[in-house]
Amino acid sequence: MKKFYNRENELHLLKQTSSKKTAKLSVFVGRRRVGKTRLIQEAFSDISQPYLYFFISRKSENALVDEFAELIQNQLCHFSVKFFSPRSLKDIIEFLLDYSVSNPITVVIDEFQDIARANNSFYSDLQNLWDQYKVKSKMHLVACGSIYNLMNKLFKEQNEPLLNRDDHYYHLMPLAPSYIKSIMMDEKSFSADNYLLWWCLSGGIPKYIEWLAEAKIDPINLLIKANSPLLKEGNHRLVEDFGDEHRAYFDILGAIASGYNTAPEIANYLSYQINKALPVLVQSYEIVRRVTSIDANANTKNVRYEIADPFLRFWFRFIYKNRSAAEIGNFQYIRDIIERDYKTYSGIELEHLFKEILKESMQFNRLGSFWDRKGHNEIDIVAINDTEKRAVFIESKRQQKNYDEKALSDKVIYAVQKLKIQHYSIEIRGVSLDNLDTFLLDFPPSPKDSL
Repeated sequence: MKKFYNRENELHLLKQTSSKKTAKLSVFVGRRRVGKTRLIQEAFSDISQPYLYFFISRKSENALVDEFAELIQNQLCHFSVKFFSPRSLKDIIEFLLDYSVSNPITVVIDEFQDIARANNSFYSDLQNLWDQYKVKSKMHLVACGSIYNLMNKLFKEQNEPLLNRDDHYYHLMPLAPSYIKSIMMDEKSFSADNYLLWWCLSGGIPKYIEWLAEAKIDPINLLIKANSPLLKEGNHRLVEDFGDEHRAYFDILGAIASGYNTAPEIANYLSYQINKALPVLVQSYEIVRRVTSIDANANTKNVRYEIADPFLRFWFRFIYKNRSAAEIGNFQYIRDIIERDYKTYSGIELEHLFKEILKESMQFNRLGSFWDRKGHNEIDIVAINDTEKRAVFIESKRQQKNYDEKALSDKVIYAVQKLKIQHYSIEIRGVSLDNLDTFLLDFPPSPKDSL
């Protein structure tokens, strides 16, 4: 998959910002594998001014300084570089800001939130240097981070040294369903069943879509095998971020993936308290999200939990749960489990996909599911437009023959009363893989807003 999809607005603004030759600080936040590095490469690979890319790996400050100093010496043709002997990350930034007074330059710092591991005073140092040089510098500094909560704290919370120092702040999201379909059409791989499979295995994350594009016809057999990157991906994405707490967090994620979706159910399944760990997964890492009925108030205790990322839902359900088989190389066992359970599992994922299609259509201001206090009268999808006074109630099934219109209609009568939308126009529909094409036509993606 060589073509660059989506991100046109971000790409344009990055190039435009660098071309202005003034001091600008851009912040890019997005989960690992979402395509931040690829976007940066696309934006700056052909710009005329020097471009430096620093990756904050888990090294000591001295090791990072040596690595970055060598990179500067190799890429900048400037007399003073020959005598540049930095001792700290502060020295690196100060030298580049001084250089940028007379030489426009773009500097990217990737995994910016991890700098504190090497030097916890760096952010204060950067603030002081940025304030000192901003008026005369010609640097475009790009700070990239993969943990939204930490990056947001650094640039948006009171008492943080970098508060409001950013000129642009972007939250890079996975590719929307329409882009997944575009890639599949280009790869000549599109069908309703494949579309759902690509959603389950990628959730719109570009790196995973690349894996699927390479596997094409039979991704399960080609990706569930020895040395497959998919098998270790959950560990690679999460263990470093979670640190010493990763076992407890993995236990919770495994429980949710196995169908335990309320706090008491998770705690009972694990036989220990999760009061501290679960909120961290929700608020700090945004890997788990709270799900409530569409009519619930902010303080409701009727909360369910789900893994936010489709790929991680799949990975914890099928790979992590069967890690013993993976450890001894019995990949056929895992493939058999997937074949046995995939139809049921993907039927649930189909509901998520339909919600994302509705979200991308931008036709509604409220979107979710509905259930009463006892967990009854459940409706898969409720989409409401309060301006147009319009509501759509949807039941999602893999096959249309399993849709029961009478049962849904009875639940809608109750839901309409609870939602107090009796005077709205009400649409009731069953959706499935059988009528996916019609659904896509009825709810096409809206034109993307400019940033």
